[in-house]
Amino acid sequence: MYRKPNRPAHDITQGFNSGIVKIYKTVNSAQPGHKAAEQLKNSPVTLRYDEQRTGVTRFYAAKQNNIQIDRVIRCPRVSGIDTQDVAVTEDGMQYRIDQIQVVKNVWPACVDISLVKIVQRLEVAAE
Repeated sequence: MYRKPNRPAHDITQGFNSGIVKIYKTVNSAQPGHKAAEQLKNSPVTLRYDEQRTGVTRFYAAKQNNIQIDRVIRCPRVSGIDTQDVAVTEDGMQYRIDQIQVVKNVWPACVDISLVKIVQRLEVAAE
């Protein structure tokens, strides 16, 4: 990360060189009255990301709540992403978004997204 001297706040420039992630909304595809069946909505938000390390505090805070944080990625801040969404990386792995944190003093505006691996693969809903 490099400092740009012409920025008034001296924000650090954030690169997104680790890969591409698609963020899907989840929908309930079950018939009314049946057990809920999650599927991915077929209109993902595609973002570039930078892999972050899972900090000790974040790791143990998740362990106290019986959650295994598998990855933390940093991507540009966009509206409409929440903790009910699913992130799919370019290698096809699916992750549930567990936490979204705003990152300060970087440019462009970014968020750190904590990801938990999904064991049962979700299919994309046909529209």
